[in-house]
Amino acid sequence: MSDSGDNHGTALVLGGGGPVGGAWMTGVLAGLADAGIDLLGGADVVIGTSAGAIFGARMACGEPARKSYERQLARADRIDLRVTAAQTLRFLWAALGSRDSQRSVQRLGRAALAARTAPESDVGRTIATLLRDATAWPGNTDLRITAIDAHTGVLETFDAAGKIPLAEAVAASCAVPVVRPPATAGGRRWIDGGSRATANIHLARGYRRVLVIAPLTTAPGPHPSAQQQTAELAAEGADILLVSPDRAARRAMGRDLTADTRRPAAAHAGHAQATALADTVTRLWTGC
Repeated sequence: MSDSGDNHGTALVLGGGGPVGGAWMTGVLAGLADAGIDLLGGADVVIGTSAGAIFGARMACGEPARKSYERQLARADRIDLRVTAAQTLRFLWAALGSRDSQRSVQRLGRAALAARTAPESDVGRTIATLLRDATAWPGNTDLRITAIDAHTGVLETFDAAGKIPLAEAVAASCAVPVVRPPATAGGRRWIDGGSRATANIHLARGYRRVLVIAPLTTAPGPHPSAQQQTAELAAEGADILLVSPDRAARRAMGRDLTADTRRPAAAHAGHAQATALADTVTRLWTGC
């Protein structure tokens, strides 16, 4: 496990947002790639949270952004994330039960540990399938995956320097509290890395140029938004761009970010949005 960046290079931050948010993200990544922008080649670090952990890992392990995008259009890579009304209420009760961000996350962790969900082994198999050819940590990319300790509420990151297999790290980052069981990795239990901050932009502190692709900008509870975290890094001197769904993308995505039928439209909207932003991203990524 490692801490945040300590150099002055370029960081790509990929946030969480459920199956539909992940589809939108693949569209953005593909749109930028189609515009000739080599995000992976220009990144000194890739920080992935939840859905961003899945697609960040696949990209870092060599899957072209266009391939992930086309799989969304074909409604492949389906994530069966059924959320009941009772689960939603338990989640919100835990997340909104404190005005303190750290205590809110600790409440979520306790709720997740107590919840009755599908077996952890089922979730592990799903994540392994979604990772496709990303079976081991990439050797040429500094990939960092976020997760939160279910017992302490502390955010940590996994990377190739640690002893946690990539699939276990991603499963931990995607363990939505109350909906999925806390994931076991390194003898500890973990919940979704986006439970406090949907993209964990603060982990890019110290990097000179930062591109954030965040399907969701706020997590339920008294937590910092992606906009707040972006402003903080900008105030510290980072050249940072936050890309989140525009109006057309939000319409395409709808309110239920687990709705499988929404994924193709969300991916299309992400691609269109990225095409419009290509010049801006090029200036950021190249420093010109």
